Amino acid sequence: MGILVGKDTQVLVVGMTGREGANHTKAMREFGTKIVAGVTPGKGGQTHEGLPVYNSVPEAQAQHRIDTSIIFVPPAGAADAVLESAYAGVPLIVLITEGVPTVDMMRAVQEVKELDAKSRAAGGQGVRLIGGNCPGLVTNGECKVGIMPNRIYQKPGRIGLISRSGTLTYEAAKLLNDAGMGTSTTVGIGGDPVIGTTFADVLPLFEADPETDAVVVIGEIGGADEEAAAEYIAAHMKKPVVAFISGRSAPAGKRMGHAGAIIMGNVGTPESKLAAFKAANVPVADTMPEIIDLVKKALNVQA
Repeated sequence: MGILVGKDTQVLVVGMTGREGANHTKAMREFGTKIVAGVTPGKGGQTHEGLPVYNSVPEAQAQHRIDTSIIFVPPAGAADAVLESAYAGVPLIVLITEGVPTVDMMRAVQEVKELDAKSRAAGGQGVRLIGGNCPGLVTNGECKVGIMPNRIYQKPGRIGLISRSGTLTYEAAKLLNDAGMGTSTTVGIGGDPVIGTTFADVLPLFEADPETDAVVVIGEIGGADEEAAAEYIAAHMKKPVVAFISGRSAPAGKRMGHAGAIIMGNVGTPESKLAAFKAANVPVADTMPEIIDLVKKALNVQA
């Protein structure tokens, strides 16, 4: 079934009745995702396209099994919405919202990590946050918790995909699909400076997944997540990994797209990321289509 979400995952949409929440709730249901309820404070007791709406996550939890919550809440309230799900013990929280204040994200990520540690120490399944400013995640043909286009992810494949970029996530998934390989699960981790889940957090899940044969990592300039991923790959990964780094021609100090895609001094340079992947024996594609050739080579698939 891929990783993190599958056909039995039950999803709560926080902010379901807003424009974005409503539109993407419809698309997720059309994909086949089991959405069981929504949350909008002040609209508890109403229904939205046949689904019950509650005032809070605990109220919804009292009536439904909630495996995952996806959050469509404006930036000012997004971190609090994350923490409401986290303190309710929802195992997987997906924050789509872009532009969440950095100080709010720092607080939310730190508290989620603390709650995750407490849960695991007590024998629970933990609490994981994906995002913010991310497209979400999807296990092909089973469950989509996010905003990616449905048509790309219909056919199950065996390539895991992790990306900081939303649009490049879709492009890589389509290229893999058109090449006859497809993806098992796609995880968009988000492009902000502070996010809840990194490449290195997702890689071990794909390494342990029997439905995944290889992994594609779509990185970009800025930050050190790619370097940390390369370090993890070198030490722990047995499955082949292929990478792509976007923004390699960006000048130092200029933000390109994502808030986290900015080179400051020697931190986050394309050179440091390329060197890290080279040291981990991870081939890096120069263009998006080249990803397919490198994956086929890694898996000894005839071109």
